Amino acid sequence: MTLVALAVAVWLGAWALNAWLSAGERGRSAPVRAAVPLIFGATILLVWELVVRGLAVPLAILPPPSRIAATFAANLPLLWGDFVQTIVRGALSGLAIGVAAALVVAVLVDRFDWLRRGLLPVAGFMAALPIVGVAPIMVMWFGFGPASKAAVVVLMVFFPMLVNATAGLQDTTAMQRDLMRTYAAGYWQTLWRLRLPAAMPFLFNGLKIASTLAMIGAIVAEFFGSPTQGVGFRISAANGALQMDMVWSAILVGALAGSAIYGMIALAERAATFWHPSQRR
Repeated sequence: MTLVALAVAVWLGAWALNAWLSAGERGRSAPVRAAVPLIFGATILLVWELVVRGLAVPLAILPPPSRIAATFAANLPLLWGDFVQTIVRGALSGLAIGVAAALVVAVLVDRFDWLRRGLLPVAGFMAALPIVGVAPIMVMWFGFGPASKAAVVVLMVFFPMLVNATAGLQDTTAMQRDLMRTYAAGYWQTLWRLRLPAAMPFLFNGLKIASTLAMIGAIVAEFFGSPTQGVGFRISAANGALQMDMVWSAILVGALAGSAIYGMIALAERAATFWHPSQRR
């Protein structure tokens, strides 16, 4: 129980440190804003390590972070192949297709009111479809390769992106639209110079939601049919063999990939929408 008591002390100490760093003017500096989440994450890992070792938790239930890190490092070539199979060929390709299709349809929905009235109610229904029911159907239609994973991802990201893009294209005031008409601007000129820039915050919000859904969709789809490679396949196979350190290593691959993609989208959003109040400091 000594390690458990040490874990409690570490948690309380880190809590006090983060509270002190975040207080007042000190918490507004860039180094502190970067340090607080790093301290919090390191504290969780350290407490996890101490509690698991202090309580002698079996590896088949929950391995310590040090064991997961060792397994991850020892299986880098294998996990890299899983990353390419699931993330690059499945998630990213499906994300690109789904987002591009949603943007095209959003412009059509914005252009034709009857299409908006007919399609958007269906979007809510389609977005509510359970992935565990859709994934086996996509695997039957497109086979066990990356195409079925990309199809699942397209279905998952299309409608959330469509709703966000449609809302963004309509996020202009009547005065702004009247001003464009006084300049004799047509629909496409107004779309390019007014509506698309105004829709950028909505588009990036949709992209961030879609990137998360893409990771989930590609990994879950591999539970219902996959070649002998992929993050979802690795999780399923290692779980069946009670190799929980490998399970957590595969989960780490998905988490790192999802965080990296989300971070790149956030950086692009900051560069493209620097004028928006949400990006001002």
